[in-house]
Amino acid sequence: MRLSMLDRSRTRTGHPEGAALTHTIERAVAAERLGYHRFWVAEHHAVPGIASGAPPVLIGALGAHTSTIRLGSGGVMLPHHQPLVVAEQFLMLDALYPGRIDLGLGRTLGFTAPVRRALRHDLDEPDTFAEDIEELRGYLDRTGAVTARPVAAHQIPMFVLATGRGVAIASRLGLPVVVGGPVLDSPRLGEVLGAYRKDFRPSSRAPEPSVMVSVDVLVADTDAEAAELALPEAWAMARSRQTGEFGPLEPVASIRSQTWTNQVRERVEAHLARTTAGSPETVRRRLERLAETTGADELLAFTSTYDRDAQLASDAALAQILTARV
Repeated sequence: MRLSMLDRSRTRTGHPEGAALTHTIERAVAAERLGYHRFWVAEHHAVPGIASGAPPVLIGALGAHTSTIRLGSGGVMLPHHQPLVVAEQFLMLDALYPGRIDLGLGRTLGFTAPVRRALRHDLDEPDTFAEDIEELRGYLDRTGAVTARPVAAHQIPMFVLATGRGVAIASRLGLPVVVGGPVLDSPRLGEVLGAYRKDFRPSSRAPEPSVMVSVDVLVADTDAEAAELALPEAWAMARSRQTGEFGPLEPVASIRSQTWTNQVRERVEAHLARTTAGSPETVRRRLERLAETTGADELLAFTSTYDRDAQLASDAALAQILTARV
């Protein structure tokens, strides 16, 4: 199973928000050194805890600081963009960093009504995700109504970030699929992935089905230490459901000193239970089970913690685990 990374440019208390972008670049440089196959960045709009709202801009900066690792989006939220503009952006990136650019596509809308309005998006609008992907692919492959430039000498790989209906779209369009979140714990997971593989229509980009699983992974010397590393993200998620705002990561000591309601505690514990956090042996066992269950070709590890040194150490430990066993 190949190992790749998704970094969301999480902001941290005590640091300027823009520092999160510098932190992402530093992490990409380390990931390349550790042998990660891809390094992807995310698209989130007007979220206090995430600095990455424009993947193509950040990918351009990542390319200038790396030389071999593949770079891409996890993903571009296509409902917010014109397919031609996305094609032009990624063709430009590919011209600058030939053979290293991936295009991951999702359809998550803005988290709140004000953000959706700012993005000029209405929940009542028809879902044209599949049609937009086909239009975008036409521009990239020079089969569209106009020719997007600069013309590429080769195909840019496309991926569909999906659950449910999105998996069926990936199958019909003959594209690799990236699955993560609650669907990985669903009793229907085998059925969903089985249908993807059974109904897959081969394409020039993917002659056969390809599954990448996106998992929150943290590795430390012990299970208890790894759970502490996972706490800042779990706390931010739990608090967001209480306040309506997904905030920056906080130090573990600060979190422990605050008052926890029973509801927040339950939400934190639920988040930690879904996180693949533990010692190298614990994480290895969980990833081996996941690989067996999903038949995935690739792991897209996404993880965030306040302590950046511990995060980089976790990235290194995960690379050792995947190289050794899974």
